[in-house]
Amino acid sequence: MKSINVAAAIIQKDGKILSCQRGYGEFKDGWEFPGGKLEPGETGEQAIVREIQEELEVTIGNLDYLCTVEHDYETFHLSMQCYLATILSGEFKEHAHEDMKWLDTNNLWDVDWLPADVKVVRELEKKLGLNGLK
Repeated sequence: MKSINVAAAIIQKDGKILSCQRGYGEFKDGWEFPGGKLEPGETGEQAIVREIQEELEVTIGNLDYLCTVEHDYETFHLSMQCYLATILSGEFKEHAHEDMKWLDTNNLWDVDWLPADVKVVRELEKKLGLNGLK
């Protein structure tokens, strides 16, 4: 099975968490944390800063490692390094997603997360000391 290594950002702003809806591909319309594939020789931290700059045109920082999620989809294995982050500069311009929503930490389950991202939300709830609904 093919393995894909990615990094994802859990971007926090004013007590809310950014969620993004995929606008293409097999998982179109599913919700995820923004991010993308690691390039050869790139660390997770480097990849997530680059990907967020490319996709959303904002610079993130204050990276805090949350977890690495391993998930088997039907046709590939996903290894996703996840980092909490804040916005340092820039204004959001969407290039890769159909929609974006800022979720209150009490409403993290208001979107239909993709399976690997469900695992991230559970880890985020643990980190924030929240009682999950799922």
